[in-house]
Amino acid sequence: MNKEVEVPSVGDSPTSIESIDVMRIMEAIPHRYPFLLIDRMVDIVLGSSAVGIKNVTASEPHFQGHFPSRPVMPGVLIIEAMAQTAATLVVLTLGTAFEGKLVYFMTIDGAKFRRPVEPGDQLRIHVEKERSRANVWKFKGVARVDGVSVAEATFSAMIMG
Repeated sequence: MNKEVEVPSVGDSPTSIESIDVMRIMEAIPHRYPFLLIDRMVDIVLGSSAVGIKNVTASEPHFQGHFPSRPVMPGVLIIEAMAQTAATLVVLTLGTAFEGKLVYFMTIDGAKFRRPVEPGDQLRIHVEKERSRANVWKFKGVARVDGVSVAEATFSAMIMG
């Protein structure tokens, strides 16, 4: 059935959440270190948008080979951080019955990488829902460092129950 998914209304539940920490993120999605790519989320508007925060550190395993003389965060990992931010937003929106469910990429469109992301940078990953139908959600993501766009993409994913 293809229909718009309504954000659940549960009594006086908030429609926005100021922030959640990494422990709450790990309750929502199954990713773990070294592949958990968001440390915190802020400015969460259920069913609509959120900002994921990734503190990029030199000790991350991908920097050993990408690149040893000038460490750069791989673009695909920035896109994955967008997806993890979006997946956490979906689970927070749909409720605890969806915690730990797998979310699979379906499409990635218009990916652009504007400048390298290096150790010491803090990624602020802005995701905004474009639409949702049944268990498929589509998002626009923009990753910024110090307010400057470093990457963007539109992507869709399916949550598996």
